[in-house]
Amino acid sequence: MKALILDSGAVTRLARQNRLSSETIRLASNKDLWSAIVPSLVLVECLTGRQNNDATVNRFLKRCQVVDGPHEKLARRAGSLRAKAGRGSAVDAVVVAMAEPGGAVLTGDHRDLRALAAHAQDVRVFSM
Repeated sequence: MKALILDSGAVTRLARQNRLSSETIRLASNKDLWSAIVPSLVLVECLTGRQNNDATVNRFLKRCQVVDGPHEKLARRAGSLRAKAGRGSAVDAVVVAMAEPGGAVLTGDHRDLRALAAHAQDVRVFSM
């Protein structure tokens, strides 16, 4: 698998440090998938700007690779996927486009991301 891309729902859930999040990270690590990538645009949906609310998310993000973007080519691809799917936010579309080809998305909102991935090149979507 090329990459594991996290959407805001996945970041928020994994940051909770509960049994489910620990098990998810452990399973991904065992399959050499833990080098999770978080597009910086995702931070808009999972951070509030309030230190008390954001502390657990910020600690979790230290375990991930936060990447800037999207660059123009990726933004254009995300727009195309969103138009074809007829659903999903711009952030969701960027997450799926970033996983192309051969990557996976971990999400809390499988409906929109699966609709987008149906038009993407070899992207798998996993729900939490």
